[in-house]
Amino acid sequence: MPREPRSEAGTAGADADRIRIGISACLLGEPVRFDGGHKRNAYVTEILGRHVDWVPVCPEIEIGLGVPRETLRLVGDPTAPRLVTGKTGVDHTERMQAWARGRVDALRRLDLDGYILKSRSPSCGMERVRVYSEAGLPSRSGAGLFARALMDAMPQLVVEEEDRLNEPRLRENFIVRVFSHHRWRRLARARFRHADLVAFHARHKFLLMAHSEPHLRALGRLVARAGGQAPAERLERYAAGFFAGLRVRATTRKHTNVLQHIAGVLREPLAARSRRELHETIADYSKGLVPLIVPLTLLKHHIAASGPEYLRDQVYLDPHPKELMLLNHV
Repeated sequence: MPREPRSEAGTAGADADRIRIGISACLLGEPVRFDGGHKRNAYVTEILGRHVDWVPVCPEIEIGLGVPRETLRLVGDPTAPRLVTGKTGVDHTERMQAWARGRVDALRRLDLDGYILKSRSPSCGMERVRVYSEAGLPSRSGAGLFARALMDAMPQLVVEEEDRLNEPRLRENFIVRVFSHHRWRRLARARFRHADLVAFHARHKFLLMAHSEPHLRALGRLVARAGGQAPAERLERYAAGFFAGLRVRATTRKHTNVLQHIAGVLREPLAARSRRELHETIADYSKGLVPLIVPLTLLKHHIAASGPEYLRDQVYLDPHPKELMLLNHV
């Protein structure tokens, strides 16, 4: 059965400031696989788990299938596949779909900031799940039934598969979006004022620039002319554009552009030697000679010493806890 997320007060939801992430239970080491095994993910359990509360879910266990159990597979139309047992052909489609609707409603009430799914699973796979034709031929064109219900019902939820988290840029993008979703959720649940949205947008300017300048510009226009909109509509429109922008992957070229932009703001207060060192470090990053953390650390040093206040508040400089060491690999 799923555990409630851990909180300092010992009850689910007691600490609203904790980041809460849904996850396929097998990735935490729970023995819920069809053969009684698990798929424990070391990064998830040993590193990321220090900073978040987990909400474990195993769809197959929660619809009443035991351990061990017959394996499941998707069959038929990839856009509307059936979930059946591999050998006996027992169809669990309606059972899974009915359970998924209720489970997703319960998860929505927990204010999740993200979700990590087990890849290639007929229930939890986000994409590239095998779907078997009537002739028994597989194609990697499906999504797990629970994963599809989750993503359809919560389109702004930050969702990723565990095997894609092995790629450094995909992992960093997921964590950036999770922490950004948490900051957004805190703003959206507070007594909302337009000035709060303006401040939020200003703090995320360079983070958005590193992902998608078109989204940054569009959101800037939205914030500037949003005075006549109802707060709920304003938040909904901004959130849609904000998370769409962050889904665009940051690249070395985009990061270099942001770094140079910030260095340009710092140009006047810096001595010639410091300016030269800063530009050389950014150039080394653009050539792949050093990771992003190197020019960022130098920029933060100069910003702390003589930078304007709005630079010190930029989320781009500290998008997630340094203990995750994500910027050491991009």
